[in-house]
Amino acid sequence: MRAARSVAPFVRAVPFVPALLAATLTAGAALATTVLAPSPVGAQALRRQTESELDAFITKGMEQWKIPGLSIAIVRGDSVVYAKGFGVRTVGESGRVDADTRFGIMSTTKAMTALAVAMLVDSGKVAWDDPVTKHLPWFALSDPYVTRELTVRDLLRHNAGLGNADLLWVRGDLNARQILERVRGLPMAYSLRNGFVYQNVMYQVAGEVVAAACGMPWERFVESRIMAALGMTRSNATLETMQAQARASNDPNVSSAHWNFDGSVRRIAELPVDPVPAAGSAWMSANDAARWLRFLLDSGRVNGRRLVSEKNFKELFKPQAFVPPGEFYPTAALTKPHWTTYALGWFQQDYRGRYVAMHTGSIDGRTAIIGLMPDERLGVMIFGNVDHAEFRHALMWRVFDAYTGAPMRDWSTELLALYGARAEAGKKAVAAREAARISGTSPSRPLAEYAGTYEHPVYGDIAVTFANGALALRFGSLPDNQGALEHWHHDTFSARLGDGRGGRTMFTFRVNAAGKVAALRFEDAADLEFVAKR
Repeated sequence: MRAARSVAPFVRAVPFVPALLAATLTAGAALATTVLAPSPVGAQALRRQTESELDAFITKGMEQWKIPGLSIAIVRGDSVVYAKGFGVRTVGESGRVDADTRFGIMSTTKAMTALAVAMLVDSGKVAWDDPVTKHLPWFALSDPYVTRELTVRDLLRHNAGLGNADLLWVRGDLNARQILERVRGLPMAYSLRNGFVYQNVMYQVAGEVVAAACGMPWERFVESRIMAALGMTRSNATLETMQAQARASNDPNVSSAHWNFDGSVRRIAELPVDPVPAAGSAWMSANDAARWLRFLLDSGRVNGRRLVSEKNFKELFKPQAFVPPGEFYPTAALTKPHWTTYALGWFQQDYRGRYVAMHTGSIDGRTAIIGLMPDERLGVMIFGNVDHAEFRHALMWRVFDAYTGAPMRDWSTELLALYGARAEAGKKAVAAREAARISGTSPSRPLAEYAGTYEHPVYGDIAVTFANGALALRFGSLPDNQGALEHWHHDTFSARLGDGRGGRTMFTFRVNAAGKVAALRFEDAADLEFVAKR
């Protein structure tokens, strides 16, 4: 799931998701690949050898990427060939990760939302091309034409025309209905079905369609009709239900979220996705992930029984929209796909002549990835408990290579180079902003005059307070969106919100002709101007 991590990252780079908005970078000269000679051993010995090599690859990769804990499930055919946990659930504690440890799956939840819709299409309660307003008469976008023409299918393929709206749910104090009712105040970013902008909020609209059509909340449908039907006893649709279940059963086998603070990996608080659950709030264990993979690789069947018709299962994987290079995973610089598309809850590409369906999940402190190679009936799902450790990609491609007889590559080292180059580019951008800072300036007004409440018609209030000679800012209810304002230059201030992991966020005050503080701009963006409340 690509999600805004608090206020600051909403402008910097948004992920519930992959860092899809950044341009794809190459890692420089291609790194050499090593071809492993086949070994004259039997099937069982070969399987043990493959597992042993994966164990070693994972152990080394976790060290390289500073990952405290990881779990993985691999399914081939109808068999679980690998399901393990590595490392610790929480840094500084003894609890080990195993195949039953619960992890957030973030935006890989979207495949379950699309499946829920497919099941309702089977029952005749929904049609893929129903107008959204048929099920949600209250829902509207700023363009009446788009409101009228928007279909259920459009909600699931990221081409409805709405730009990023994550700032709504990262406030932390709006429920799903309130978030969706505010969407009508946002301008359209492009014409309907004529672009691709990854969307969490529109997936929540799909979740509301599910609820309206079946008469139960999205989370109850997913837990009862999908998770329970597959025997996924350690899976939940939301953080809230997962935590409640863990408390009720006195179960400590839950991973914690972590962040790498300049080389020091520390535990951080969970960032809930529950305000938009259909976009990425589910939790799962590796053993349950194996059940999910078996279901997906068996065309929507469990124990020979269909949960979804073959026709509508296939619909989930039909390409629905082209994904331009700048919106796809940076790993394309290494996998070199000929095409990249989005289906219904799945990114798609080719790799070594085979079709791959995949999706990442990301939120502060957590990563996940799922990958399917349907023609080989091969699937893998991986979870990690530190933010955006892209070893997940390296491990997925290593699994695909290992189980298809492809030449082995040191994916981890290659991706360290690729993402290292991206990190360096980010540091240069920060340094450029620092260099552009104008020294020797002062605020145009006394600090106390900047205090007050600033309103945006869609995104709500920002509160600025003055105490003990200093300014502080609060956006919504989450600690991650609160912090001290430090003077930068002129009427621009910076804040390191929460624990500071998002870097600096800039806020510029606008003073009117009468000398009064009239507005506050978020990163000096005109469409993110909050007007002083009088």
